[in-house]
Amino acid sequence: MEITYAAKKQKSAKKSKLFRKDGIKLLLMALPFVAIAFAFSYVPLFGWIYAFFDYRPGIPLSRSEFIGLENFAAMLTDPRMGPVLINTLALSLLSIATAPIPMLFAIMVSEVKNEWFKRIVQTTSTLPHYISWIIVYSLAFSMFSTEGAVNGILFKLGLSDTPVNVLGNYERVWTVQTLLLLWKGVGWSAIIYLAAIVSIDSEQYDAARVDGAGRLRTIWHITLPSIMPTFIVLLLLSISNLLSAGFEQYLVFSNVMVADRIEVLDLYVYRLGLVTGDYSYSTAVGIFKSVISIILLFSVNFMSKKIRGQGIV
Repeated sequence: MEITYAAKKQKSAKKSKLFRKDGIKLLLMALPFVAIAFAFSYVPLFGWIYAFFDYRPGIPLSRSEFIGLENFAAMLTDPRMGPVLINTLALSLLSIATAPIPMLFAIMVSEVKNEWFKRIVQTTSTLPHYISWIIVYSLAFSMFSTEGAVNGILFKLGLSDTPVNVLGNYERVWTVQTLLLLWKGVGWSAIIYLAAIVSIDSEQYDAARVDGAGRLRTIWHITLPSIMPTFIVLLLLSISNLLSAGFEQYLVFSNVMVADRIEVLDLYVYRLGLVTGDYSYSTAVGIFKSVISIILLFSVNFMSKKIRGQGIV
């Protein structure tokens, strides 16, 4: 009995030692990524101090006038803040409204039985994610500008006498940008749902087929409920990033006809800081966005705990 206990204790000690070694290896592997996150996400937070000074380039911060919360108070009277916030919220809400599409796309792909066709669909749908927004703009301009391919085809077929300016349509710019964002990201977003579908126990589908359930019923009663927690988590994270509508997309697609409709908060901060040189005020606007995003994150986390009994952070 004592020998058995000693052997078990020795075996347990060896396992714990092995786990410690593995833990140290994993920690060392993660350190470069932690350092990168710290360097690019936390070190820049020291720059928030510029929001409390009347900073001008070339003048040391120590010699700049301390103005306290004046830049934050100026946001209340800034005539551009209202339209910018409306644009940001509208584009973010449209993006959230299209959130179920990648999930439905993933379900459709998972139901394809032909493996080579499935791989082709996954590859072609994921490829746009790796294309920069500059290239996307070039493709969109060559197709949808007044002298682009689409208008040329419409003219030749006699379907239109006047060119359709899709990229300069002030009334439809939110829809156009949402569709472009969806085209670029639907395949990439579907990967998460495909991983969730693969993890579903196949015995559930076998039992459903034995009970006479068809394809639509198995999707409705097995696939959808199984991936719904993943959808809810991603949806809540999207809500927490409500003020982060994007930057590169609206920067490259901005023109004189639609600039007022797609100037989102990130683009507004960029113009304030790097174009007009108002670093102090742009920093204050950036702090405002970060604080609101943190409040939204903890709010949706609280809602998740109340509704699902489990938080997202």
